[in-house]
Amino acid sequence: MLGGDVVAVWEVALSDGVYRIEFAHGTTTGKRIVFVNGKEVIRKDWMFKLVGKETFMVGGANTKATINIEAVSGFAYEYSLNIAGKSLQKFIDNRAKTTKTWLLKVGEEDYRVVLEKDTMDVWCNGQKMETTGEFVDDGTETHFMVGGHECCIKAASGGQKKSGIVHYLLLDGERVTASTQ
Repeated sequence: MLGGDVVAVWEVALSDGVYRIEFAHGTTTGKRIVFVNGKEVIRKDWMFKLVGKETFMVGGANTKATINIEAVSGFAYEYSLNIAGKSLQKFIDNRAKTTKTWLLKVGEEDYRVVLEKDTMDVWCNGQKMETTGEFVDDGTETHFMVGGHECCIKAASGGQKKSGIVHYLLLDGERVTASTQ
C-alpha cells in the first residue's frame, strides 16, 4: 500500500467512526501520500519543498485535518497532526469533555455508540441515530434502538458541583460501561 515511506500513523476517533490516517513522505523526492482508512486522499509525487502542510477532510462531517512536516535537523523530519484546528492531543482532550463513547456487543455484532453532549446527537457505527428524548424526574432520557434492542442514554446530575451531568447507557435496561476512547 504505502511501501517503505510511511513515516507516521494516527488514529482519530470522530462521532461517525475511528479513522486511521497514514502519511508517507519521500525525503529525497518530496513525495507525499495521505491515506485515510486505506484510501488515498492526497498524492504529490515530486515536491522540491520537503517541509510544509497537507490539509484534507476526515469523516462524514468533513472535519479538517492537517499534517505538518517540519525539519528538525539535517534530513530528520517531525510530523504532527491537527484536527479541526487543534493539535491531536488537544482535540482528543476536548472530545473527552464533549462526547461519551460506549463499545458494546449485541449478539454477534460490535457497536460503537457516541453521544455528542452539546447537541445530544447519538451516533452508532457511523450512523446518526433517530432518537426520542424525554424529561424525567432525575434528568433526561434519550431512547433509540441498536440491533433490535432498546437503548437509553440517561443524563442526570452527578450530585457534586465538579462532576456536573453524568451520562450512562442502558441496553435493555442494563447499564453498559463507557469506553475510554
